[in-house]
Amino acid sequence: MSSQAIESLLSALDPEQRKVAETLRGPVRVLAGAGTGKTRAITHRIAHGVAAGVYVPSEVLAVTFTTRAAGELRQRLRTLGAPGVQARTFHSAALRQLRYFWPHVHGTELPELTESKIPMLAVACRNIGVRADQALLRDLASEIEWAKVSNVGADVYARLAPAKGRSIDGHGHDDVARVFAAYEDVKRDQGRMDMEDVLLLTAGVLAADERVAAQVRRQYKWFVVDEFQDVSPLQSALLDLWLGGRDEICVVGDPAQTIYSFAGADADYLRDFAAKHPGTTSIELVRNYRSSPQIVDVANRLLAGTPSAGVQLRSQQPTGSAVRYVGESDEVAEAAAVADRIARLHRAGTPYGEMAVLFRINAQSETFEDALTDRQIPYVVRGAARFFDRREVREAVTRLRGAARSGEADEGPWLEVVRGVLGAMGWTATPPTSRGQVRDRWESFQALVDQADEFAKERGAEASVAAFVEDLERRASEQHAPTADGVTLATFHAAKGLEWDAVFCCGVQDGTIPFVYASKEGAPPGAVEEERRLLYVGMTRARRELQVSWAAARNPGQAQRRQPSRFLVPMLPESQRPAADRRPTRVARCRECLQPLGTAAEKKRGRCAHHPSRYDEALFERLKAWRLEAARDEDGKPLPAYVVFTNATLELIAEHKPATLAALAKINGVGKAKIDKYGEAVLAVVADS
Repeated sequence: MSSQAIESLLSALDPEQRKVAETLRGPVRVLAGAGTGKTRAITHRIAHGVAAGVYVPSEVLAVTFTTRAAGELRQRLRTLGAPGVQARTFHSAALRQLRYFWPHVHGTELPELTESKIPMLAVACRNIGVRADQALLRDLASEIEWAKVSNVGADVYARLAPAKGRSIDGHGHDDVARVFAAYEDVKRDQGRMDMEDVLLLTAGVLAADERVAAQVRRQYKWFVVDEFQDVSPLQSALLDLWLGGRDEICVVGDPAQTIYSFAGADADYLRDFAAKHPGTTSIELVRNYRSSPQIVDVANRLLAGTPSAGVQLRSQQPTGSAVRYVGESDEVAEAAAVADRIARLHRAGTPYGEMAVLFRINAQSETFEDALTDRQIPYVVRGAARFFDRREVREAVTRLRGAARSGEADEGPWLEVVRGVLGAMGWTATPPTSRGQVRDRWESFQALVDQADEFAKERGAEASVAAFVEDLERRASEQHAPTADGVTLATFHAAKGLEWDAVFCCGVQDGTIPFVYASKEGAPPGAVEEERRLLYVGMTRARRELQVSWAAARNPGQAQRRQPSRFLVPMLPESQRPAADRRPTRVARCRECLQPLGTAAEKKRGRCAHHPSRYDEALFERLKAWRLEAARDEDGKPLPAYVVFTNATLELIAEHKPATLAALAKINGVGKAKIDKYGEAVLAVVADS
C-alpha cells in the first residue's frame, strides 16, 4: 500500500488512537476509557501493520472474550483491507489448536467437549451422597469454573477458597471440594472435557511438547488482546505459552470496567503489564465519543479518588441534558416514574430501541415489566428470561395452583400457604448470604412473596391462593412479546459493551448497589469497589440521557428506610442527600455480653454464636427428630426442615421449654399459623422431656 493510502487510513483517527495505530512493535498497553474507540484503534493498528508490510495477516492473532466481539473485529478488519487476520475468543483459538495437535501428541481422539457441566455434576453429587437441585448445581458449576480458571484444583480448593471470599450458601468449602473432585472423576470416566479444560489442555500440550509450542509460535508472531482487564490466571498462562518469551503483544483494556472478578478476572495483569514487559509503550485513550459532557462528568466523579479510578474521560459530544437523580417512595413508584419518562422521551422522538432500563439483579425486572406493560410500551429482556418465564417462577405458580385446587389452602391463612409452598422450594425469610443461582432463585421467590403481600392489601377479605394465582396468570399473559423496537431491560453486567441514547440506572440504593453481600464479613477483597465499577459501566452506556433512581422501600406502604447508594451521595444535590442526623436504627445486642449481633441467626437467638448454648441438647435432638417427620407433604414427600421450624427456633424452644401454647407463641419464629399446625405436637415433645 502506498504511503498516501496509509496516511488516508490513519487520518481518520484522533491523536491518541493514531499513536496506537502507528506503534506497530510491542509491547504496547492501551488504557482505553469507556466510549473512546478502542476497537477502532486496534483494528487500524492491525490494518496499518499489514498495509506497511510489517505483519503477515495469517501471522496475527487478535483475541477477545465473546464471539460477538470477535465477529466485530473480523468485520472491521475486512473493511480495512486485512481479511486474513485471525480474530477469535480465547476458547476458540485454543480449541482449534487442541483439535489439531492432540491426536498427534497423544495418539487418541480429543475428549468430547460438553456444553454443560450440570448433567455430570448431578452424577457426581449422587455418587457422593449430596442432594442438589438445579440452582445448587448451577452454583457449583460456576464455582468450579472459577476454580479452574484461577488454577485452583480440587485438592487445594478448601484451603484457598476462604481467602478469596468464595462460598456457596449452606455448603462448606470441604463439601464443594468433594463435589469438585467427584465431578472431575465423572468427566474423566465419560471421556469428556469442559470449556476450562480446553484452555488447560492446550496449555498442557504447549508446556509439555516443545515441538508443538514451536509450531504455534511460528504460526502466530503478533498478538492483540482486547478487554485485557478480564484476563484470568489460566488465560494469562496460556498467553505466555503462545508468546514463548517474545513481546510482540498489544493489550487493550480499562481497569475501571473490571466487573468480572467473581468469575476469575484479574485486572492486575493489565495494571502490571509494563512491569512484566520492560520497554512497554503505554497509551491512554481519553476522548469519549459516546456520551454527553454531563454524563462523562458524572462518570468521572463516581470514580474520582477511589481505587477504581482510571483514565479521566473527556467528552467530544455537544452539551446535553443534566443527569437526573430521582428518589421514589417504593419500587412500584420508581418503575412507574421510569415508564412515564420513557413514554415522554418516545413522544419527543427517541425510539424505544434506543432506551434501556438497567438494574443489579434479574429479579428486579418484574416491576419494570409490569409498568411498561401497563403503558403498552414494548420491551425486550436481555440476558435472562422475563420474570414469569423463569423456571422457578413457572414452577412456583404451578405449585400454588395445585395448593389452591387440592384444598391445602383451606388449612390456614392463605399468605402462610403461599410462604409454605415457596419455602418448600427454597425460599426463606432471611436471604442467602452468597450470590449466584441460589440467590437469583431466592430473589424470584421473594418477589412472589412481596406480590402476595401487596395482593392481600388490595383484595382484603376477598384474597385467596386461588385468586392470587389467577392474578399471577393474568400478569404473565399480559406481558408483551419481545419486539425489535422495544426498551431493553438488562442487568448492569449484561449491558457491558452496549450503548443507548437514554439509560435508566435503577434500584441504586445501598444494599442493592453495592449489593448487600459485598459489605459482609468474608466477602471477596475489593467487592465494594467492584460494585462501584459496575455502576460506572451502567452510567457510561448512555449517550444523551441518563437517569439514576432509587426506592426508599420495596413495596408501597412499607417503612421507607432505604438510602441512595453511598456511591451517589457525593454527587446528589443537597436536598436529596440523606439527613446527617437521621434517627439511628436500633442495634440488636447479645444478652450475654451486650456486643452488637451480626448474623440473622445470632439476632434470632439473642446471643453471639461463640457463647455456650443454654438449651437442653437432648430435647433439641428430639425436636429435630419430630421435625423430620413433620416436614413432609400430603404425599409423604420430604420437604426442607426449615419449612416447619429453623434450628434457631428449635434451640429457643429447647431452652425455654414452653408448657402452654401462649408460652410457645412468645418464642421468636413461632407465629399463629405454626401454633395452629404444630403447637400441640411441639408441647407434647417438650412434655416428654
